[in-house]
Amino acid sequence: MTQAAQAYGAVARKVATPRETEADKLLFAAQQLAGVRDAWDSKKLELPAALLNNRKLWSVLIADVTSPDNPLPQELRQNVANIGIFVMKQTVAVMDDPKPEKLGSLININRELAAGLLGRA
Repeated sequence: MTQAAQAYGAVARKVATPRETEADKLLFAAQQLAGVRDAWDSKKLELPAALLNNRKLWSVLIADVTSPDNPLPQELRQNVANIGIFVMKQTVAVMDDPKPEKLGSLININRELAAGLLGRA
């Protein structure tokens, strides 16, 4: 990476809102999972790392929305927590029986939530 790109990335991280940062992380995780799914034969060994990254991200999101200090409306917090539980269950299902077609729901959830965070939904 060039110095200019690194500098831009550092500035972008400093000025991004928390919502934009969360959306960026969701999109990155979706991209990782889609990359594995779309090139399954050559990238299926990258599946555990992609699932781990997504699971860590969702662990943080679940912890955040279930925190009593979270300012979001209770109904929204509960909906995100429920989606998080589904993501965790789906992750276990993929780990138990790895198949590329099982990644679609995880990818779509991340992309849709990111779109909502960015005001595109």
